[in-house]
Amino acid sequence: MPHYDEFKDKVALVTGAGSGIGQVTAVAFAKKGARVVVSDINAKAGEETVAKIRDAGGTPTFVATDVSKEDQVKNLIDRTVSEYGRLDFAFNNAGLTQNSQPLAEQPSDTYDKLFDVSVRGVWLSMRAEIDQMLKQGRGRIVNMGSMSAVNGIAGLTTYTATKHAVLGLTRGAALDYAKRGIRINAVGPGTIDTPMIERFIELAGTDRVMEPIRAAHPIGRTGRPEEVAEAVLWLCSDASSFVLGQILMVDGGYSIQ
Repeated sequence: MPHYDEFKDKVALVTGAGSGIGQVTAVAFAKKGARVVVSDINAKAGEETVAKIRDAGGTPTFVATDVSKEDQVKNLIDRTVSEYGRLDFAFNNAGLTQNSQPLAEQPSDTYDKLFDVSVRGVWLSMRAEIDQMLKQGRGRIVNMGSMSAVNGIAGLTTYTATKHAVLGLTRGAALDYAKRGIRINAVGPGTIDTPMIERFIELAGTDRVMEPIRAAHPIGRTGRPEEVAEAVLWLCSDASSFVLGQILMVDGGYSIQ
C-alpha cells in the first residue's frame, strides 16, 4: 500500500487545476507533501485552488496558462523550475468537452477547439515536461484520458477522437522514455461529479437526466473527483513502478461492458 512519503518536497504540476478533477488532484498532491504548481487558463479559478492548497498547509504557485500556446507552456515549465528547481510529477488534465450532436451536425470549430486544447495541449505539455525530466533523470507523467479513449460514444465523436489521440500520445511517449527514467501513463474516468455535471443538470432543469447516465455505469453511480485523484497519485508513486503506457480506467465498469 502506498503511503506517499516519497512525495514530500517533490514538485507536482497540474494543468486545468481550477476546478473539478484537476483541483482535487492538486490539493491531494499538496496533502501528501508535494509542492504544487497550479495551472489554468482561468486565473480566478486557479487562485481558488491555490487558496484551498494553502488552507491544507501546502505550498502552491499559480501560473495562468493556455496549454494550446507553445510560449505559454514553455513559460509554465520555466516558472516551475525557477520557483522549485525541478519537476517530478505532471498531471496533464486540461481539456475540453463538446455539446452532444451527430458528427455531420458539428461545426468545424468544434474540431479545432477540442484538438487545440485536448491534443496539442497535451503534446506541448509532455514535450516541455519531458525535456525537464530528462535533465533530472527521472519523472512521472499522467495524462487525462476518458472512458471514451477506449470506447465510442454517440454524439461525442470529436471529443472521443481527442481522447483516443491522448492515449496514443501516452503509449508512444511511454516507449520513447521507458529506459530513461520517465514513466508515462493515463487515467480514464467515467462520469465524475464535477461542476460540468452540475451545469448539465442545471440546464436540463432536473436531476432525472442523470438516471440513464448512472445506469450506464455497472457500479450504479457516478464517480467522485477524489477517486480519480487517488488513481493519479498512485500512477505517480513508486507503488506503480512497473506500470508503463497504460490507461487506468476509473469508470465504475463502464468500459468492460
